[in-house]
Amino acid sequence: MIEALKSLLHNDSGISAVEYALMLALIGAGLAAAMLAFGDETKSVMDTASERIAGGG
Repeated sequence: MIEALKSLLHNDSGISAVEYALMLALIGAGLAAAMLAFGDETKSVMDTASERIAGGG
């Protein structure tokens, strides 16, 4: 049992998976922050573009 725990401590193969998970979490947090910061402005621009394409202005 102790030997199994020692081998887990010295096993480096799982480090890359943890790093990828952290990168994805940071990217997701950044996207969420950007959507919250620019969401209303983007909606306004898209609504205006949609109205102009439809011929309403």
